Amino acid sequence: MTGTFRSGSEAQTRAMAAGLAAGLQPGAVLLISGDLGAGKTAFVRGLAEGLGLDPAEVTSPTFTLVHEYRGGRLPLLHVDLYRLETADLDEIGLDTDLAAEGVIAVEWPERLTRGVPGAIRVTIEDAGGDARIVRVSGEHEGHEGRTKHA
Repeated sequence: MTGTFRSGSEAQTRAMAAGLAAGLQPGAVLLISGDLGAGKTAFVRGLAEGLGLDPAEVTSPTFTLVHEYRGGRLPLLHVDLYRLETADLDEIGLDTDLAAEGVIAVEWPERLTRGVPGAIRVTIEDAGGDARIVRVSGEHEGHEGRTKHA
């Protein structure tokens, strides 16, 4: 699922993310950009749903930086870098074993000090009302989505 999509509601944004999650492999990293209120956390709820996790449990990890969700097809690590000026994924307290076995979704990736090879980039833009434009690019099938975090 690469391309530009229009969503008319939070439910549609979540459904897009759930569809993307179905093809994710262990070690996949998603870099999710967008303004405040654009729908980044809603997108992560959809990822959780697509991975077989309870989307109602997904909240913004702004004050803890990382939330871990387990019990689905793959674990989900939800990272929010909003409060940081800069960050390195290797230094923010990720469980590297869990990261290698699961999916990492990073909100505010522009604060990363270096790129993440093989990452999937997701950009969400407000298109007025509940509508959003969602752009997805990068590899996400098979080994191309795998990234080392040790």
